[in-house]
Amino acid sequence: MTKTNILYVGRHLEITDIVVRLINANKDWIGVGVIDDNEALAIFQKKEFSIVLLGSGISFEEEVVLCSFFRNENPKIIIIQHYGGGSGLLRSEILSALQ
Repeated sequence: MTKTNILYVGRHLEITDIVVRLINANKDWIGVGVIDDNEALAIFQKKEFSIVLLGSGISFEEEVVLCSFFRNENPKIIIIQHYGGGSGLLRSEILSALQ
């Protein structure tokens, strides 16, 4: 079975590390987390992602740039706003997006 690649873009290193750890706890998912927009854009071009999670702290202007770039690179990309809520919410958001 192919694993689902998920990119998390956040602003807080500690939260990003936790979210990526929670994603990688699922045997069917591979999570990558970044806190820098330029790094997010670069890694998105190198690896095929199915889902992008946008964390809190990203400004509206930054979000517009990121989403526009991700959709131009991959029109089928699923972009989710993830503002926390624990592992149960994260899992539910990802599973819902994959359906």
